[in-house]
Formats: sequence, C-alpha cells, structure tokens
Amino acid sequence: MCFEKDLKKLGFGFMRLPKNENGIDMEETKAMVDSFMEAGFTYFDTAWLYPGSEEALGEALVKRYPRESYLLATKLSAWAGCKDREEAIAQFDISLERTGAGYFDYYLLHNIGEGRTHYYEDFDIWSFVRELKESGRIRHYGFSFHSTPEELDAVLTAHPDAEFVQIQFNYADLDNPAVQCRRVYEVARAHGKPIIVMEPVKGGQLATPPESVARILREAEPDSSLASWALRFAASQPGVAVVLSGMSTVSQVEDNISFMKDFRPLTDDQMAVIEDARAELAKIPLIPCTTCNYCAKVCPMEIGISGTFTAMNMVTLYNNLRFAKGQERWLVGGHGRRSANECIKCRACVEACPQHISIPEELEKAVELFGLRSRS
Repeated sequence: MCFEKDLKKLGFGFMRLPKNENGIDMEETKAMVDSFMEAGFTYFDTAWLYPGSEEALGEALVKRYPRESYLLATKLSAWAGCKDREEAIAQFDISLERTGAGYFDYYLLHNIGEGRTHYYEDFDIWSFVRELKESGRIRHYGFSFHSTPEELDAVLTAHPDAEFVQIQFNYADLDNPAVQCRRVYEVARAHGKPIIVMEPVKGGQLATPPESVARILREAEPDSSLASWALRFAASQPGVAVVLSGMSTVSQVEDNISFMKDFRPLTDDQMAVIEDARAELAKIPLIPCTTCNYCAKVCPMEIGISGTFTAMNMVTLYNNLRFAKGQERWLVGGHGRRSANECIKCRACVEACPQHISIPEELEKAVELFGLRSRS
C-alpha cells in the first residue's frame, strides 16, 4: 500500500517554519518536531525549493530520530530554472545531501500544472522517478498539483503509475472558480488515487476567517479553534490519506494534535455547520470574476486580470493584505502576465466579460491596493 492503514492523518508541512534574526529558529523547530513525534505523528513534507527547509528537517528530525520512525516527503521542481534533464534530476541528490535521510518515503514532482507541466515530460522525469523507486532510493512517487480538473485528468491519464496526488483543498474554495477544489478532488478520486491535502487552512486564512463566519463556528463549538474546522473538514473526506499543516509555532502543533491525535470524521451536524459557514462566506460581496479568462484573450497588454481579482477578493474576505500581495505576484507575474498598472483602458476586456465587470476601474483599485506603480 502507498499509505499505511493506521497512518495518522496530520502531516507536518515544513514550509512556514519559525524565524529569528538568524533565519529559521532551530530550537523552536526542534521543539515542534518533538511534540509532533511524541504524539505519534510521523509524516513530514518539504521540498528542494523551500529555502532552508530540507536542511532544517535534517537537523531537527533526521539527526535526532531513527530513520524508520518517520515518513519523509520532498519534491523535485523541474521548472525552477533547470536548463536540461541533468540539472533537474540533480535536485534529488541535493535533497538527499541536505536532509541526510538516505532515502525518501514519498517523492513528488512539484507543482504540476499550466506552463510547468511540460518540463517533466521534456526532461523525462517520470522515467527518473520510476528508476529511483526500482533502486530503493524512494519508496513511492506522485506529484503536487495546481491547475484545473481537466489538466489533472490529462496528467493522470498519461501517467497512471503515479501513486498519489497532492492537491489544494479547503472548505472556502470548494467551488471557487480560481481553485476548483471540489472538481480537482473528484478527478483524483475517479482515478483511484490517494490524496494528500495541502492548504487546508488556505495559507492560514481560515484560522482567522471573517467575523461573521467565525461566529458560526464558535457558536457551534466554543472550545474548538477556527483552524481545527478547516483541518477536520479536509481530513474527513473519503480518500484523503494525509492533511498537511504548515505549522509555525509549538502552540499550533499542540492545537493540531489536540483534535487530530484521535481523529474522527466530522458528523453530519458538524458538516452542516461548515455549510453554514460557507453560505456566510458567499454573502460577502466580491468581484464576480469566474476566471473564464475571456478578458485575457483580448487584452493587448496581457494583463493577469483574473489573478488580480482573485488577490483583491482575498483582501475583502480575509483582510490580509500581505498575503494577498504575495498571491497577486504569483497569480499574475508567476503566470507570465503583466500587472494591473499596465492597463491602457482600451476596454476590450469589458466587451468580452460575461459578468459585465468594469475591469479597468477594478484594475485601478488594484494598483492602489497593492501599491503597484501607475502608468500615469
């Protein structure tokens, strides 16, 4: 089996580690690892691309615990500046050296989707991971995914040997057209793949949801943290093997342990509370963008309109400008599009938009909101 039957469902994501003036706070990180391990949890997730993460995991976990006592996952990012196959597959040996782990239990092709997917085909990385498994240097291989359900179906159809899929999944984005959690999950299930959930708390946003949403959750369970609802919801879905939490403090570890150590799926009544919370989220007025991207097809400046609107909506929902700025950079520049400040107000986008959004006016707001340099 790819995942042990009695595997505890909480995984430790090593992407948001505590920081101090010297970088990653290793003493705090060791304390977090100790609490996690002492509670019987064993799954750790890192990546070649996470700055300092693999080295920190080597110090806090690998050097301090027997290798057979934990499960370690890391990732290869073929699209991250690699010129050829040799540069891409070299990441594996770098990850081994950084962690000192000897082998990896789970090895992932990192962030498949959109313009990143072809690198794994061009560099024949799928053959490489098969060879790694045959030689015993990894136990299982799969991939993490950030794109549409249609693309996930295509990837799994082309590579049915992938043993598991890691996807974004949270209650707020089930039907969000920019994420499509529900449909992506359904595709993974249709292909019979075990699922690892990432971003169950939406980058921490569901730990501090809008007050009207928080009130519903608190009234239902006054003693439960708001983050616990998001994690338990994801862990309750059929086919989910592990839910990753990018923990940053010992208190976050202890909170997660408190409700995941003896995990029980949410009851029908608790699921109804989640639905009430989702309904409350839906009442908050947002830019009604469905990410159809008809606007992108006619924009002469190639502006990332839908990505900009997704980031703006995050500010409205979660009041976290810093997080939204990062999302704007990723969803726009990270996808090869230009920023809102490049808009020339030709209004071709307005004519193409099925939702009749006043796109140039909204982009003007984005320039001010995100501190982008105006063309004027």
